[in-house]
Amino acid sequence: MNNPISVKQLNLYVKSLLETDTRLNSITVTGELSNFKNHYASGHWYFTLKDNDASVRCVMFKGYTPKVTFSPEDGNKVVVKGYVSLYERDGQYQFYASELSLFGQGDISFQVKALAEKLRKEGLFDPSSKRPVAKFPKRIAVITSSAGAAVRDICATLEKRLPSCEVILCPVTVQGEGAAESMVKTLDRVYGLQGVDTVIIGRGGGSAEDLGAFNDERLARKIYESPFPVISAVGHEIDFSICDYVADKRAATPTEAAVIATGDKGEYKAYTEGIKSRLNNALQAVLRGYEYRLLSADVKKISRNAVNLIDRKLQTIDYIHRDMLNSVSRILNRGERDFDNLLTKLDSLSPLKTLKRGYAVVSRQGGVVASADQVSPGDRIEVRLKDGKLNCEVKSNERF
Repeated sequence: MNNPISVKQLNLYVKSLLETDTRLNSITVTGELSNFKNHYASGHWYFTLKDNDASVRCVMFKGYTPKVTFSPEDGNKVVVKGYVSLYERDGQYQFYASELSLFGQGDISFQVKALAEKLRKEGLFDPSSKRPVAKFPKRIAVITSSAGAAVRDICATLEKRLPSCEVILCPVTVQGEGAAESMVKTLDRVYGLQGVDTVIIGRGGGSAEDLGAFNDERLARKIYESPFPVISAVGHEIDFSICDYVADKRAATPTEAAVIATGDKGEYKAYTEGIKSRLNNALQAVLRGYEYRLLSADVKKISRNAVNLIDRKLQTIDYIHRDMLNSVSRILNRGERDFDNLLTKLDSLSPLKTLKRGYAVVSRQGGVVASADQVSPGDRIEVRLKDGKLNCEVKSNERF
């Protein structure tokens, strides 16, 4: 058996092979710019060069950037000249660019813009076709990945703001091959449900490639066909997709989508007060009608006993009026107190409260770790704290 070598020695050896290959010492590649970043501290440029089938990480050092005659941005189709080597720290090969020129608009970005223009001309983005979101929803369908942070954020916000609302979770694939088709089929099933008030569709942040499924024409048209108002929540605030323009409402984040879907407590209070006012007005109108009919009678033909009887009945009506108003007021006040108490109890049971007391939630590969037997040394785990999360590696596990 040969003497073992270190990882660094292995990477350096592979690097030497790449750098001594004459075909890779000076090579020109064309593709679309993506994830472009100007590292202002060092002056180096970092970006991904991609086409429809592959991508490669690239770097252009500060000494070469002044020669570039345009301001690079995602979507540019470019021609890059340089050499291939390996970054030994990460063990990943990358393209070291020495020249960068603009070839034209990238194919992928061009296709998205062309599709957006096509749908715009067909009226799919027309503001007049946008529907308002239901103010007091009873059923909300959520279409997103079951493993991402988006579904947790949406469900937690819906539960906190409107616990009486039924949430229909519809897990889908949100990126990669088959993602758009998965969402289209799920929307078809949701459209067949009864009593759905609002649909939320989206995912958390990611690169332009990760969000690509939400620029699919089939998905855009399916959202436009929705019989229910649709809220699109794709990526972060700076991310935009075709689905955002087709949907009835665009949310900057999944959490904001849940807020838009549920309104606010002030609206509910105003709604309750409105019901109370309408009930009181209706009751007053009925009582005034009876009073008018009684007072309009020809009392000259009625005996003194009959007049006294009418007076007593009017007095009874006054008591009934007072009791009905008091009953309505007690019912509404009790409902408001129960609503506030329920919100307080739900807030006290929130997992976030537990985290604030110094506890943490440990998860691995999307599942919660409840026992030391669920992990082994070397496993990667995520530790959720009150203000963030830690990515850790298990060194050992011990049972108590």
